[in-house]
Amino acid sequence: MSKVIQEFSRFAHEYDTYNVIQAEVAKSLVKQLPVAHYATLIDIGCGSGEVYKNLEKNNVSFDHFIALDSSQEMLSIHPSSKKIEKRCVDFNKIQTFENFSLPTDSLVISSSALQWSKDFNFTLSEIARKSSYAYFAIFTANTFKTLHETAKISSPIYSEVVLRDTIQKYYHAEFELKKYKLYFKSVREMFNYIKKSGVSGGEKQLSYKQTKQLMKRYPLDYLEFEVLFVKATSLGHTEV
Repeated sequence: MSKVIQEFSRFAHEYDTYNVIQAEVAKSLVKQLPVAHYATLIDIGCGSGEVYKNLEKNNVSFDHFIALDSSQEMLSIHPSSKKIEKRCVDFNKIQTFENFSLPTDSLVISSSALQWSKDFNFTLSEIARKSSYAYFAIFTANTFKTLHETAKISSPIYSEVVLRDTIQKYYHAEFELKKYKLYFKSVREMFNYIKKSGVSGGEKQLSYKQTKQLMKRYPLDYLEFEVLFVKATSLGHTEV
């Protein structure tokens, strides 16, 4: 089991208390969808169901909704219905994509998940083969930028440039970059959020002593987030 999966699973029962930014990102992403009904919609890295909940709020309907996540604990708290098919899969593995086929007009949506792909090029190439249309929201390496600079460590996720370049290998795409700040009453509260929200992906790059030193030296009363929103149509199609 990867570090990312462990971190999300461990706090699954209280995840919705801490996924403030992820919830806002899912809300923004769903609002971009161009039509009110889809035959098949696939949510990659569905988590506890923020995309699904926002589809309901925005009256976006579907005949078939496929919820994919690598954490069984997350899938267990994702909403259920006769139209929802849940699958516990790892989008880093070829078997995941070999085990199902989709109509080419299916819509793929992924919010706050693809930044954890071990090989973004592989994952994206497989997604593009499955469906012609996709809407993504992907955290970039500038998330926690000041924290990483203060700790003198590199981000575990991809830069905006790498994300854009890879996406354009497989899609005609429109991009929008959004920045968020999340304020905290104390640095301790901030670090507790990092631990329980899943945004760190389970990365343990610092020792306990180093973490304590970082808490003393961190200069801000907020955390920074940067998200790349993507409207994508696979190469060979002309509409997003």
